[in-house]
Amino acid sequence: MRTVDLSPLYRSFIGFDHLASMMDAAARTDKQPSYPPYNIEALGKDKYQITMAVAGFTEQELTLESENNTLTVKGQKQATEEANERKFIHQGIAERGFERKFQLGDHVKVLGADLAHGLLVIDLEREIPEALKPKKIEIGSGNLLESK
Repeated sequence: MRTVDLSPLYRSFIGFDHLASMMDAAARTDKQPSYPPYNIEALGKDKYQITMAVAGFTEQELTLESENNTLTVKGQKQATEEANERKFIHQGIAERGFERKFQLGDHVKVLGADLAHGLLVIDLEREIPEALKPKKIEIGSGNLLESK
């Protein structure tokens, strides 16, 4: 994979350093293992859902954290004596620990998560603040500078 040097841009663009960190994070996510498999669905204009296949994990063995536009899902199996005594002829269900990171867009919030039938479902929604929504400006006949 080619790397792109963005340092010349830093000299002329102020406040866009988060763009470089987002690109670095995206490059790192390409190196993530493919376990566990997941789907990302757009349920509506501003609603999304991530579904992860986490067969064999319980709610207590899964951790979800959202920080700085990054959603991190971790799974860590609890070591038990029963697990050490089991002898598999074939083990096709991977029960290894994992950590998967998703980069979230601006104003995307995690609404909640649910675990059922070996699938972890995470609901997300983009909530644009009122200050950033488009505003209709009325055209009036008065002089605005004199009224202040």
